[in-house]
Amino acid sequence: MRREQDFLGEKEIPEDRYFGIHALRARENFPLLLPVPRPLIRAFFAVKWACTRANLEIGLLEEPVASAILKACEEGMAGRWDGEIIVPIFQGGAGTSLNMNVNEVIANRALEILGYDKGRYDIVNPFDTVNLSQSTNDVFPTALRVAALWEMEELEKAIVALQDALQQKEREFAGILKVGRTELQDAVPVTLGMEFGAWAEAIGRDRWRLWKVKERLKEVNLGGTAVGTGLNAHPRYIARAIVYLNEITGLPVARAMNTFENTQNLDVFSEVSGLLRTLAVNLRKITNDLRLLAMGPRAGIGEIVLPPLQEGSSIMPGKVNPVLCEYVEGIALDVLGKDVALSFAASSGQLELNHLLPFVAYFLLTMIEELRVACTVLAKNYIPLIRADESRCRELLERSFVLATCVVPYLGHEKTSLLVLECLKTGKDFRTLLLEKGLFTEEELGIILDPTELQKPGIPGMGKLKRSDHAGNTP
Repeated sequence: MRREQDFLGEKEIPEDRYFGIHALRARENFPLLLPVPRPLIRAFFAVKWACTRANLEIGLLEEPVASAILKACEEGMAGRWDGEIIVPIFQGGAGTSLNMNVNEVIANRALEILGYDKGRYDIVNPFDTVNLSQSTNDVFPTALRVAALWEMEELEKAIVALQDALQQKEREFAGILKVGRTELQDAVPVTLGMEFGAWAEAIGRDRWRLWKVKERLKEVNLGGTAVGTGLNAHPRYIARAIVYLNEITGLPVARAMNTFENTQNLDVFSEVSGLLRTLAVNLRKITNDLRLLAMGPRAGIGEIVLPPLQEGSSIMPGKVNPVLCEYVEGIALDVLGKDVALSFAASSGQLELNHLLPFVAYFLLTMIEELRVACTVLAKNYIPLIRADESRCRELLERSFVLATCVVPYLGHEKTSLLVLECLKTGKDFRTLLLEKGLFTEEELGIILDPTELQKPGIPGMGKLKRSDHAGNTP
């Protein structure tokens, strides 16, 4: 064991561990041990790397100490020191505990590289060396923005894959006529492809929204130190730290025009959260629609067949549930809840700092990860395997009265309503009644109900029929 000291007293640290007294106190103080998200750890080490490079360039750090710190940061970015980040993400203090945990790990690893024992903070100090020119209040939000940008790039890829999968089904099912429903009641004919296309377009809007909001995430307050004024940070360091941050992260981040404002206001994270919530809303709508269309398989709608993934009951033989739809819906609900929590956290800061930034970080990064997983499983393992039951679509279409609306321009509303009433009394389907009464021929109904006619504005079949007046009601 080694003994470390702060102004509150002393503590013993296992000799083989790289964290120090500040991280240990935080772990003891905050017992809900939710781990720090991996992207945030990686981003923290990247920020420390950039700050060290800047301090070295302007002469505030010397070799070989700077090189040892840089190596420790690079190892941290690669995940080597994840196990040494022992503080939970839920913590008070605006993130100081996490910042100090990272500082201690870097300091002790640098000491090891230099040939010194861990804890020799007279050589490499977590405060004066690793945290030089920095504050938790500019390092943490910068790291969060970097982590969020990295993760949103992955989310965007998953959204693109989901949109592509839906568009493929839109093309595949373009010619399958079915019942369109409003308020869960039969409405007018649509195609199954149109429904998949509508979902694809909604997902496409989500992609565009999240792409646009990334511009505001790229503004960081690094160099602003405690409250954004840059106190104790050399002007040359401030300029160079951003350059090196771009180099190590591969991101085009820029220093905020007003780092004082950028330090205290977290509305950009609330904005991103709101757009993630919108994606969750669309995913919930899509998966619930899929469940409805696949309901059955014998006693429900059953117009599509979802891929069977696992047995669905411990008592009912042969039952297969839409578990992946339910899984994604549950993720969507969790995202909706986290959005509310993040909004409260973002609005809870006072004056020059928001003390709940670690909670914002957890909510935001978890939302992004959950949505990435949801989009990925739908795009890879579900949507491509969905099959259409064309005979069931046709059966329900013929049994319903959705064809009635298509012939109203030819027969008039009142006459068409009487035909529907007659169908209800006799049990005949609407198409059969139209043919029996000689109101249309099979060829004419085929023209009116052509899927291409039903997907564009106007009166279906008008201009293509050999005769346009069937009951003295020419439109």
